Amino acid sequence: MQHRIIVLGAGYTGAITAGRLARRLHRDDVAITLVNAEPDFVERVRMHQLAVGQDLRPRPLDEMFAGTGVELRLATVTGVDVDRRTVTVEVKGDVKAAGGIKATGGAKATGGAEARPAAEQLPYDTLVYALGSGWDDQGVPGVVEHAHEIASRPGALRLRERLARLDAGRPVVVVGGGLTGVEAATELAEARPDLMVTLVARGGLGDWLSDRGRSHLRKVFGRLGIIVHEHTAVTGVEADRVLTADGPAVPAAVTVWTTGFAVHPLARATALETTGTGRVVVDRTMRSVSHPDVYVVGDAAMALGHGDKPLRMSCASGTPAAWRTADAVAARLTGGTAPDAPIRYVNQCVSLGRKEGLIQYVTADDRAVDAALTGRLAAVYKELVCKGAAWGVAHPTLGRPVRRRRVVGEPARTTRTAAEAST
Repeated sequence: MQHRIIVLGAGYTGAITAGRLARRLHRDDVAITLVNAEPDFVERVRMHQLAVGQDLRPRPLDEMFAGTGVELRLATVTGVDVDRRTVTVEVKGDVKAAGGIKATGGAKATGGAEARPAAEQLPYDTLVYALGSGWDDQGVPGVVEHAHEIASRPGALRLRERLARLDAGRPVVVVGGGLTGVEAATELAEARPDLMVTLVARGGLGDWLSDRGRSHLRKVFGRLGIIVHEHTAVTGVEADRVLTADGPAVPAAVTVWTTGFAVHPLARATALETTGTGRVVVDRTMRSVSHPDVYVVGDAAMALGHGDKPLRMSCASGTPAAWRTADAVAARLTGGTAPDAPIRYVNQCVSLGRKEGLIQYVTADDRAVDAALTGRLAAVYKELVCKGAAWGVAHPTLGRPVRRRRVVGEPARTTRTAAEAST
């Protein structure tokens, strides 16, 4: 009987994990199912480019996983029962498995009426949870009603449409001084020099960078004419302005909110051990500390890196964690040894429009060092990193779909039952 592996989410981490598992394990021994709500892979690191009007290459998941043996299920995950080892999904219409095999995903309405989503339960032996995160409004009044987000493709497309209708000279305010905010502000200022772009940051501009990196960032902001409000807390967002704690309101025809990410709320509704923010606590193999049949990868995982510092929500953390997860699952099933050395950082890659970039080199635990690459070369470097990440997802078995290892036996069922969990 095949060992059933379900991967929830086909972002960078979920797609990479599914593809690497397909490369590591023999097709006869495992059934790998990848569940995702959308039919295409989304290059989330390019959402600021999409928002300013650039077109991105479509990447259909069924084409990416064709011939790998991974079954693609287009469905929305509505529940996970980690004690009974089932996933509940809602499927609408037809679902296409990787390789071109069509599977009916739900009952069709009669008389031409639109079919209602059909609930279905998928049993698993091993679950990989990679549902990721979305934008975080931080509970600030007016953000949901008046601000735009670029943490998702629908959000980026809504902002794109709004910016296309915006007249020259109008003010656009980007709230958030982290990587996403910096990239959004510079991309927008370069693409639309006719607009008045402002960045509002709770801390100092680039205060996580080295002196050289921070100096370069300020020079680029100056050349692009971006106004910066540093050490400024935002207390509210209205239709035409951003309210601050200690100063006058900042005029805003459009507000872009980039103050961080909030994980998908589903994990907190399960019996998995989670943090106060809903991230699942895992060990160094990305395995849940409470339910050993569950692995968590990407933004949803609370994993510790070098110096026992939590890994930040980023592609820099997610990609190596996806490799780690797949290798750990494969090792458990084939009798190997799972890697458990802490994941380390090398650099932070920041695009500053299409012509400028910043590569800040960091220590293993993500602290900036003096070395930094700047200018056009840094922009090329960042673009290669983005293309490399997309290529890795688009070629999930790295051109080698042959299964290498056989499952040596069914792993012991160590997940706690509901009765055990309550004692």
